[in-house]
Amino acid sequence: MKHIMEHIKLSPATSARGDIKLPGSKSISNRVLLLAALSAKGETTHVRDVLDSDDTRVMLDALNTLGVHVTQVAEHDYDVIGTGGDFPNKDADLFMGNAGTAIRPLTAVLALQNGTYHLHGVPRMHERPIGDLIEALQQIGVQVEYKDTVGYPPFVLSPAQLPTGDLSLSIKGNVSSQFLTAVLMAAPLLAKQTQHSVTVHVIGELISKPYIEITLNLMARFGVNVVRDGWSSFTVAADAGYTSPKEIYVEGDASSASYFLALGALGGGPLRVTGVGLSSIQGDVKFANALQMMGANVMMGEHWIEVRGIHHEDDPEETQLKGITLDCNHIPDAAMTLATAALFAKGTTTLTNIASWRVKETDRLSAMATELRKVGATVEEGSDYIVITPPAADGWTHAEIDTYDDHRMAMCFSLVALSKVGVTINDPKCVGKTFPTYFEVLAGLLN
Repeated sequence: MKHIMEHIKLSPATSARGDIKLPGSKSISNRVLLLAALSAKGETTHVRDVLDSDDTRVMLDALNTLGVHVTQVAEHDYDVIGTGGDFPNKDADLFMGNAGTAIRPLTAVLALQNGTYHLHGVPRMHERPIGDLIEALQQIGVQVEYKDTVGYPPFVLSPAQLPTGDLSLSIKGNVSSQFLTAVLMAAPLLAKQTQHSVTVHVIGELISKPYIEITLNLMARFGVNVVRDGWSSFTVAADAGYTSPKEIYVEGDASSASYFLALGALGGGPLRVTGVGLSSIQGDVKFANALQMMGANVMMGEHWIEVRGIHHEDDPEETQLKGITLDCNHIPDAAMTLATAALFAKGTTTLTNIASWRVKETDRLSAMATELRKVGATVEEGSDYIVITPPAADGWTHAEIDTYDDHRMAMCFSLVALSKVGVTINDPKCVGKTFPTYFEVLAGLLN
């Protein structure tokens, strides 16, 4: 979603402390809304604490367009009536914005609806690859026509010509875990239509494995237990089918938590976030472990995390983290926050296994390198890694940070408010994708 260019100037702050309740997880919100829609016909799922954001509105609008009965019953609560995996509307034009968590699973599900569906989005969505997912679906007879560039939206799905017998398909795992998530979420529909089990094989290394854990966990909450062989194959039984858990709560967004946890580490804290903790099903909670590696003081409960910085003995007003080297495959989104936290660390930070950054809302590797240099950092950008050496004490520059219509760029660079020069964030409204009130919440924590 494009926003009118504005900016927000964050004056230098010396500390950050406080308590916040996190908004709901984007990844969980969109998965749960779709699973509720696919549940047994007529069953109502009460979905609580849904994130209010651009991406979830895309999913909600799509479900309404497809004829799913979705009723908002409170600010963040929805009642969704199951369709038994069979959407009423068999001919629809769906605008997907730039919501990867919506277009990927919906593509797999719509391919099995015996209808005709046109999926498209903003220009950046038309640059984000989906070909690996389509190729996997074509192995089971899915019909697709690309309207512009092969392998990318926009495209039209037509009724599939499904094979008979036990079904097996393969999908590449090294571009986006959302492709595997999409096929797994659609697999019970395929099993129901063919009355055969479905096995999904992963080709090569699977990136962002924690997001697949979220998918499997939520599918189980909706009555489908996937049999897995490590990370190489996943099987859904012939008699699998989604059933409503009646009520389900969306836990807080662990990726959004990373900005506040880093603020606590850089600004002294204590800063506590509630909504994620030891019981979280999101991999990005392991961001807290990375902060510990950098020297922060981290405490966790079942549903909360609290961070304090480590203070200099000779300057109690200043905290100092240390640079680290980390394989970030397990925290792909939260790893961006480490890149900006590295500006405040002693020594160089190297983040590896982050090639997936390049196919997100923008090419995040290139964008992060460009903007880190603006504030004075020395940066080496590789195909799947970034090396960050922070500015010297007198080397900081007050910069206007371009955000590339990418919510995470805006939130990551807000941490630079804790430098001696502050920062200006261009197009701050791009945070509406996941956290529309982010900068208001931030202002209440900085001192």
